[in-house]
Amino acid sequence: MAHHHDHDHDNELDPMTARVRALETILTEKGLVDPAAIDAIVDTYEHKVGPRNGARVVARAWSDRQYADWLKQDATAAIASLGFTGRQGEHMQAVFNTPETHNLVVCTLCSCYPWSVLGLPPVWYKSPPYRSRAVIDPRGVLAEFNVVLPQSTRIRVWDSTAELRYLVIPMRPANTEGLSEEALADLVTRDSMIGAGLALAPGAA
Repeated sequence: MAHHHDHDHDNELDPMTARVRALETILTEKGLVDPAAIDAIVDTYEHKVGPRNGARVVARAWSDRQYADWLKQDATAAIASLGFTGRQGEHMQAVFNTPETHNLVVCTLCSCYPWSVLGLPPVWYKSPPYRSRAVIDPRGVLAEFNVVLPQSTRIRVWDSTAELRYLVIPMRPANTEGLSEEALADLVTRDSMIGAGLALAPGAA
């Protein structure tokens, strides 16, 4: 999505967005920032280093058993082989959901997050309530994301750090045999790669 600089309707924006727009206008008018450069940065994080990168990793793991095994053994190298490296993605571990175990990622100290694979972290990921409750009551937190799991499913919480960040590989949805990697990637959501969601069923993408 292009980042537009039309400020005629700032009154329709939420207060934070309006402040950002106002600051951007001032900096542009003073010649301190180039709107084209801002557009390029936004496009990069929304499309090139956004959740689509992670979705491609998941889709490859779903469709290529050898790649999935490599991802389990050395996620950093396996992810880098697809061209996804960079800030806060230098040391990665992939954790795979199964019917027995569901993985959930949190950063209890700050908001460590694999930007090169998932793009910018969502606001809720950085919020104190999520960071504390994900550890204390992960099943309750998941329910708030409309993820209700059987009581028999174990929920394992992984605490991201500056040294190690996690990528959840959600379970492959049923009835996806024969789908291309591109079609499979369309079923992978950002939240599912954090553990706060599930992959989409075919037709729901």
